[in-house]
Amino acid sequence: MWVGARLACRLMPAARRIVPALEACRINGSKCASVGTSSARAAAGAAVFGAGAAVAWGSDAISCDGNAQLPELLPSERSTINLFNKSCPSVASVIILGDPRLRHYRHRPGSESHGAGSGFVWDKEGHIITNFHVVQGAGRGQRVGVHLPGRQQPYPARVVGTDPQNDIAVLRIDAYSGDLTPLPLGSSRQLQVGQNAIAIGNPFGLDYTLTTGVISGIGREITGVAGNKIPNVIQTDAAMNPGNSGGPLIDSAGRVIGVNTMILSPSGASAGIGFAVPIDMVKHSVEQITRNGKISRPSLGVSVDSSGGVLRFLGIRRSTGLLVMSVTDGSGAEGAGIRPTTRDVSGRVSLGDIITSVDDQKVQRIEDLFRALSRKAPGQTVRLQLLRSFGGTSRHDPLDLIPFV
Repeated sequence: MWVGARLACRLMPAARRIVPALEACRINGSKCASVGTSSARAAAGAAVFGAGAAVAWGSDAISCDGNAQLPELLPSERSTINLFNKSCPSVASVIILGDPRLRHYRHRPGSESHGAGSGFVWDKEGHIITNFHVVQGAGRGQRVGVHLPGRQQPYPARVVGTDPQNDIAVLRIDAYSGDLTPLPLGSSRQLQVGQNAIAIGNPFGLDYTLTTGVISGIGREITGVAGNKIPNVIQTDAAMNPGNSGGPLIDSAGRVIGVNTMILSPSGASAGIGFAVPIDMVKHSVEQITRNGKISRPSLGVSVDSSGGVLRFLGIRRSTGLLVMSVTDGSGAEGAGIRPTTRDVSGRVSLGDIITSVDDQKVQRIEDLFRALSRKAPGQTVRLQLLRSFGGTSRHDPLDLIPFV
């Protein structure tokens, strides 16, 4: 006999790696990952920018002072030029020096670097935001460098922390605060399809390239480099190519609304479908990294049958929910009485609880569970809707979970 039950569940910090990384493919030297629809996966891969892009500098400083007062310019052109002039000093080239996997780009004799991607100035303390996959290969003697307009040489940078699940990395450079111009931050909460979107970055080593477009879609879901689903991603047709990764996607007021991360392309070059991690999600990651040096994510303290194989074997529709396979000792879930799946000495299986919703959000797949928990923090409480087999008895009393430290 299956009956419904509701529980109040206090969240605990999750393990650092929630899901295994998916097998990566490569498109023209760039890693790629699948978009969260089967039709899109059949059409093309979502190319992760940065790998294979080249960055180099010559003796000439980057110019961020275009003339927007020329009489032949249209008002819309003046607006875009002024926006570039204002934003350009805040956009960075992020490089990994000494990475043999990345190609050389020789701007002129004696000037040679390896390329990685883009980034932008977050605050006056020297924090630089980029993608996790841009600096993923750093280590084992490799150095990270950050180049800003007006400098002939990159700043040495250290990785403060990363959020692989949302493809975000926070770097820090030792720079005079007066030389740093943080980009103003917008909000991704009220974005509308059709809004102007501007991307600034370093595609193919072409420093400080601006491309314009519109927001083509909101609420998209893509598969990140960690193998998990990244929800509520922004889709834009502003041209992006390898090297744009980690650069800002800004609105017509010059505010950052997202961090460019992937494109959907069969060739690895821009096909008019780019994706950016929404800035509200980035803010949450950056705040935790700058404060704690790491990301702490919530967990229910349970493991579930993410494939649905057990329920299918028993003739139960997978769309019913997620079957709880085990409960972590000492977790809030254990304190609340969430039941795991067990097997007795004779081999007889007793099914655990089936999670059907979290805070009234329906849960059918593991991605639904991740999405429901994505805006929560450890120590907060969620409401669970469960199916439970009682063999003829039922219990409906809500149970408060104890905090997990």
